[in-house]
Amino acid sequence: MAILPIYTDGSPVLREKAKHVKQLTDDVIALIINMFETMRKANGIGLAANQVGILKRIIVVDVSEMEGLEDIKPLALINPEVINKEGICVLEEGCLSVPGIHESVERPKSITIRYKDTNFKTIELEATDTLARVILHEIDHLDGVLFIDYLSPDQKTHYEDELQKIRHGEVEVDYPVITAAGAGV
Repeated sequence: MAILPIYTDGSPVLREKAKHVKQLTDDVIALIINMFETMRKANGIGLAANQVGILKRIIVVDVSEMEGLEDIKPLALINPEVINKEGICVLEEGCLSVPGIHESVERPKSITIRYKDTNFKTIELEATDTLARVILHEIDHLDGVLFIDYLSPDQKTHYEDELQKIRHGEVEVDYPVITAAGAGV
């Protein structure tokens, strides 16, 4: 198991679209294990493969440490796709790739998704509230979208200094990162 560095805002890999996983391999399983370790080290509740520099459609989610969600088992989702969305919910979000910035984002309240599990079996899952939000946030990563893309122009202006610091590598976090400056941008 390995703790992988997390790419921060401004790194090109975060804006690329991840590719479908065609088959389950030892490398895919190792990546999933390492993603869980990395997410936990960073005290996150979700992580997409793009965030660790791998353009594969894989996300991991673990909300079991959150109050009221202790019964939800950690999930590894391969090739996740949203097949239904309902309702609207506005809650605050943050992101391991955009450390220190938290802002309210509007997302669907409930979703149905289809994905492959770690046995490469097709699963359909209904998720609501926090679990739905985390899954949608991570699926956005797979499509090259960050939660800050949902901010209004005024909100983006408000955070511009902080975003510039993140892009220039001026971040202090308790997990390894590769900043845009470190990625050669």
